[in-house]
Amino acid sequence: MIESTKIKELKGIGEKTEKLFHKIGVDTVGDLIRYYPRGYDVYEEAVPISEAAEGRVVTVTGAVYGRIQVGGSPRMQVTTLHVKDITGTLRVIWFRMPFLRTTLSGGGVITLRGRIVRKKDALVMEHPEIFYPPEKYEEKLHTLQPVYGLTAGLTNNAVVKAVRQAFDNLNLSRETLPEEIRLRYGLAEYNYALRGIHFPEDKEVFCHARNRLVFEEFLEFILALRKLKSGSEKLCNEYVMEPRPEVERFVAELPFALTGAQEKVWREISDDLASDTVMSRLVQGDVGSGKTIVAVLALMTAALNGYQGAMMAPTEVLARQHYESITKLFEEHGIAVKTVLLTGSMTAKEKRKAYDRIECGLAKIIVGTHALIQGAVNYDNLGLVITDEQHRFGVRQRETFAEKGGAPHVLVMSATPIPRTLAIILYGDLDISVIDELPANRLPIKNCVVDTGYRKTAYAFMKKQIAEGRQCYVICPMVEESESLEAENVTDYAASLQEELGGEIAVDFLHGKMRQKEKDAIMDRFSRRESQVLVSTTVIEVGIDVPNAAVMLIENAERFGLAQLHQLRGRVGRGKHQSYCIFMSGSKAKETRERLEILNKTNDGFKIASEDLKLRGPGDLFGIRQSGLMNFKIADVYQDAKILKQANEAADWLIENNHEWLKKLPKYEEPSSVII
Repeated sequence: MIESTKIKELKGIGEKTEKLFHKIGVDTVGDLIRYYPRGYDVYEEAVPISEAAEGRVVTVTGAVYGRIQVGGSPRMQVTTLHVKDITGTLRVIWFRMPFLRTTLSGGGVITLRGRIVRKKDALVMEHPEIFYPPEKYEEKLHTLQPVYGLTAGLTNNAVVKAVRQAFDNLNLSRETLPEEIRLRYGLAEYNYALRGIHFPEDKEVFCHARNRLVFEEFLEFILALRKLKSGSEKLCNEYVMEPRPEVERFVAELPFALTGAQEKVWREISDDLASDTVMSRLVQGDVGSGKTIVAVLALMTAALNGYQGAMMAPTEVLARQHYESITKLFEEHGIAVKTVLLTGSMTAKEKRKAYDRIECGLAKIIVGTHALIQGAVNYDNLGLVITDEQHRFGVRQRETFAEKGGAPHVLVMSATPIPRTLAIILYGDLDISVIDELPANRLPIKNCVVDTGYRKTAYAFMKKQIAEGRQCYVICPMVEESESLEAENVTDYAASLQEELGGEIAVDFLHGKMRQKEKDAIMDRFSRRESQVLVSTTVIEVGIDVPNAAVMLIENAERFGLAQLHQLRGRVGRGKHQSYCIFMSGSKAKETRERLEILNKTNDGFKIASEDLKLRGPGDLFGIRQSGLMNFKIADVYQDAKILKQANEAADWLIENNHEWLKKLPKYEEPSSVII
């Protein structure tokens, strides 16, 4: 069997399962063996029931005690039993598994492994695995079992079986890295690494396997980036934009003064726009640091020099918010620059009108989503493109703009806190600017880290804030089994919260399974204050700016990376009101508390990212991936900073020696996550 073999050739994979694998991006055996686990279950010794700690995944062994009951709604049936040992009794629940009443009705001793959560002041084991008879658990004891990302209908077991079968029948690939590089950095052999990442015998094997695969992913990324850069070094500036007195007047009339950092970054951008070469600049700034006003100054400069400027936002709601705020600012300050909005959900008539204004040059500033680079748009004189890191604005997109006329200046905005040394590697020779201070009128967010016993108090606090006219976010616990369970988790939570807060308060919810149009409509309702509480998964991490939102409650905060929690927290504290973030943890573990306390002590994203890395350590098996930065399969910029630097050294050596291996580099093309 070769890697290009279709997955349906594997035993037990029919048409239906093939479609489910396609949903997770797996179509061939090669895709399958490179579909790495997103984590591992460590099967440890069973603990006495009295020692089952909240927020932990534990194993207990005991006798089935009393009757097994099935209740809940027809849509979400809940099976409940009690298990007892000499130290105590534990309630256990399963969702949508009513058949267990029959399966376990014989009673006797069973072993269960699952997460302990608190419900109504009592500890409950939720949706555990069952080992019956208990001896079956011995087979998994002390092993690392892979856990894969799934989609509704696809089980972890199905993926494990398919991967095992692929390895058993695969003609093993030859080594892909040059021997000198492998030996210099002590990297595992390729086939060993592949098997070791899926089925590690222990943590040492896992770390050795993972380091090899991370190194290779970084190396390919860096080499691809270097190749692209060498083909498009510094382009000649066709759109020279001189500083304009109207922009200076506009800055002087703003109701707030720019911070020193904003002024410095604006000078760097202004110099780029007037220089001999095309600007390629990354502006890094923590959430709320005021990157948007700097972007507006650049767009104004382009327009007042007679060119067009385009600003791409990750969501339609944010595009509309940018459009409305720019239009309002220009009206208030008498800036005669025509701004238009272009998004996918606009009617055909609205789009045609926008296209005409863009093509004839009447529209000088165009704000929108990815619709800005679609076929029907023809620019008159596009000189500047501003985007954010979510768009992965790469060479292909720049070529699309160039086909519509010239090579525009590019400004990438990023809120991801990343040390400069790593940014230089990851963004190639992109010039980097940093806005590292918050505007003076911004009140720091007040944080608190609490356990689940604080929930009632948190709800009462939210009601008080809503009564004062504020709005609140609730980030729902992540449910890892499947998308559909996550969606249900959010809807159930929103329903119970609505009951808790009462009918006068409008509670909306958002989750990943919704269509973009639905998400936009709900975010729009919230931004217009038609709802007071938004219950959501992390989909709100980018794409909505509601200055009136003053409270964020994050459930199960321990399951997120600190940088991600910081990004989420950045959705509040954007207005004039004092804002609050409540990190609620289901775990009482000392290490968890220490990690979350970092957020309690600082609002500095750069500091948070480096502290998170220190606490987790580069070899931390259970480190939680950061979100929003680079679309790597297995590598993590924070966790693997040392390997990233080694891969950069290796790239230098290979290029300096014009190594033969470069000619047969398997993926020598633009990576999806390159930002140029």
